Amino acid sequence: MSEETYKVRIKYAKMGVLKYIGHLDLMRFFQKAVKRADLDIAYSQGFSPHQLMSFAAPLALGVTSEGEYFDAQFNSLIPSDEFVRRFNEQMVDGIFVKDVILLPEGAKKAMSIVAASDYLITVLENSLKETIFSKVPHLLEKEIIEVFRKTKKSEKVEDIKKGIYKLSLSGDKIYMYLATGSEYNLKPESVLEALCNEVNVPYNKFDYQIHRLETYTKSEQGELVSLLETGTRIE
Repeated sequence: MSEETYKVRIKYAKMGVLKYIGHLDLMRFFQKAVKRADLDIAYSQGFSPHQLMSFAAPLALGVTSEGEYFDAQFNSLIPSDEFVRRFNEQMVDGIFVKDVILLPEGAKKAMSIVAASDYLITVLENSLKETIFSKVPHLLEKEIIEVFRKTKKSEKVEDIKKGIYKLSLSGDKIYMYLATGSEYNLKPESVLEALCNEVNVPYNKFDYQIHRLETYTKSEQGELVSLLETGTRIE
């Protein structure tokens, strides 16, 4: 690895049947794509060198997104448009790179600074739409929004209201703006479960399609901005 490397943030979309590809397989796919694209990626030092690459806020299986990110370090730079072109020549249907930015010196990894995500939810079961939609504008009026949450360490009933920044109807879909990351991580499935509880119907993940729009971090001013706003395009 050269003494000086450049930290780059890549934004990509994961659509269609690619929603059934798990996170580890996705990482391996991009590692191979970088090699095929002949990009000058940097490697770690030591007995078993690996590409310097890290991903932000992995998607759950079955979720699509147009606002995914990973960071990588390169020994040399090419313009953002050339990065995008080379990447997309190696992509398959359902996944494509949208933009590439150069991060400032000392920038933290995307995985450590993610603070929020927003989503559009499609209700696939027509018989549920009217009843679920009727509760969307009023859920945040409740003082407490409790759901059963299961983590690696525990199972408990939890008040998730603090993690819901916005909840509204957007045409024939549900819009959610939720806390994401290490401080507090709220999955859209939990909000859907809360809505189902309000109308006394069981939550079935197959009744909904979840699509992530964007992933956000906090700016120095404390405002939520997309991860793409944390650097500059390479000309």
